Amino acid sequence: MTTSTKVRNRVIGAMAFGLLAATALSANFMIAPSVPALAETAQQVAPQAGFADLAEKVMPAVISVEVNIANAADDGSDDGQDGPGVPNLPQDSPFRDFFNQFPQFRDQFPQAPRQPRGGIAQGSGFVISADGYAVTNNHVVGNADKVSVKFSDGQQYDAKVIGTDPKTDLALIKIEGGKNFAFVKFSGKEPRVGDWVMAVGNPFGLGGTVTTGIISARGRDIGSGPYDDFLQIDAPINKGNSGGPAFNLDGDVVGINTAIYSPSGGSVGIGFAIPAATAQDVIVSLKDSGKVTRGWLGVQIQPVTDDIAEGLNLKDKKGALVADVTEKSPALAAGIKTGDTIVKVGNDEITDPRDLAKKVARYSPGKSVDVTIIRDGKSMVVPVELGKMPGEKEELASAKPAGHEDGMAELGVRLAPAEDGAGVKVIDVKPGSAADDRGIRAGDVILEVAGKEVHEPSDVKAALTAAKGSGKRVVMLVRSGDSQHFIALPGGGQG
Repeated sequence: MTTSTKVRNRVIGAMAFGLLAATALSANFMIAPSVPALAETAQQVAPQAGFADLAEKVMPAVISVEVNIANAADDGSDDGQDGPGVPNLPQDSPFRDFFNQFPQFRDQFPQAPRQPRGGIAQGSGFVISADGYAVTNNHVVGNADKVSVKFSDGQQYDAKVIGTDPKTDLALIKIEGGKNFAFVKFSGKEPRVGDWVMAVGNPFGLGGTVTTGIISARGRDIGSGPYDDFLQIDAPINKGNSGGPAFNLDGDVVGINTAIYSPSGGSVGIGFAIPAATAQDVIVSLKDSGKVTRGWLGVQIQPVTDDIAEGLNLKDKKGALVADVTEKSPALAAGIKTGDTIVKVGNDEITDPRDLAKKVARYSPGKSVDVTIIRDGKSMVVPVELGKMPGEKEELASAKPAGHEDGMAELGVRLAPAEDGAGVKVIDVKPGSAADDRGIRAGDVILEVAGKEVHEPSDVKAALTAAKGSGKRVVMLVRSGDSQHFIALPGGGQG
């Protein structure tokens, strides 16, 4: 592993360790980390008279959300506890994988006691229509047995969950037994870093709490899901603020407070909110059908680095490089191939893989969209009829035993034909070699070198030898487990 990779892993680990959902739970439950998204803001300066008028305007539409959660631990089912010191996370929480991958962070969290009867969670939310539809976080109500809400004037009502979307951590609930509720609307303005925001919510069960700050950053990716595009704000956000609104100075909702960075569990001035632009589309889908159905292209993608851009004769490193095309996918039917670089979907330019995932997901299944790709240095437009995003990944299998092995000192690997006949398997990697520095590991399979399929170790060697002295990068397609990615080597495979 390179020095830069190690540093990056430490940063990611430290960041993910401090991410806590802003949901206050009873002693029976731990804090459930949540998901992130984009940003939204206002462009005025702070009012000289303070925020009292704004608070008075929006407070009647903000609710405290109380959730009764039934835990089935006594019947032998999974209670969400992965092991000692692991927070009690929902099954669909993206943070479960983090704690499994980095067990060293487990003991940094107080252990959740196992209880057969469940407990009570407290969060926040806000009403978006006079008939009682309200928005909160999925991690607040996703496992709810019963939901009730309380307004700032003390009025209390039962509510039912209309739909949830774990991938964006959003939920829509319907307040029952009332009418003509005060409500707020989502902002239609593009937020800017430095704009004032006011957060209102139920921190630590203290309903109707107002805090203020500014938008610190936009487009934060904290590694929780494919649609990460969070708004970062410095208004104090604490446990119980989850699902609550962040307002601009017009009194419109610019974000839904969802997670905090906190080594201590309390606010340190770094909160993450789902932007209004993301939330609006999700909420409409939840109201219409109780779920979110996203468009699906069917490709495995990776970033375009400087080295790969050079190896593929790309003018710059924008776009998403197709590392694999899924069987029976819309992309395959449309003729998109491994090695293509997707640079535009419809009229929207694609900056990176995360951008592609977000923009494709905005389309409905069955929608036909023009996808602009670069293939062999030439731009072309491919019409694609998007499919429905599947719930699970297809598994890959192999059977035949490996044949003879061959050493390649210049690359730093020993190779053998792959068991299934597709590609050349990496048997061993020399520490510090060109292959090791670029993340190749034993068990990986080299599928292509310089755009040509390889089936024997000699094919890899011949391709690298042919590129030696050219001065250009050599791009290799490598399969690791059930995913594929491109790596770039200097001509001849030297480090």
